[in-house]
Amino acid sequence: MKTAKKRRGFSDKDLREVSDSPELTKADFAKAKPFAEVFPDLSASIRRGRGPNKAPTKKQVSLRLSPEVIQHFKKGGKGWQSRIDETLQRVIRRKAS
Repeated sequence: MKTAKKRRGFSDKDLREVSDSPELTKADFAKAKPFAEVFPDLSASIRRGRGPNKAPTKKQVSLRLSPEVIQHFKKGGKGWQSRIDETLQRVIRRKAS
């Protein structure tokens, strides 16, 4: 039985032979313009993130939960993280009274 030949990857020569794009020069980079300047309509249509909250009401944390807890809350669909938060808030209020 033949053994597979160990490959080392592609050489620079291999990459040049299959490349359709010429290598960019410093002059090319000097002529480059920002995406938003070249395609203003497309740039405006791209959805941006929500950005920082003006008055953050929640704090982001990393939390490890058991698979059963995650599965239980994910069964309810979207918003499962918020449902975990609501459940914990109810427990806190119940213990406080």
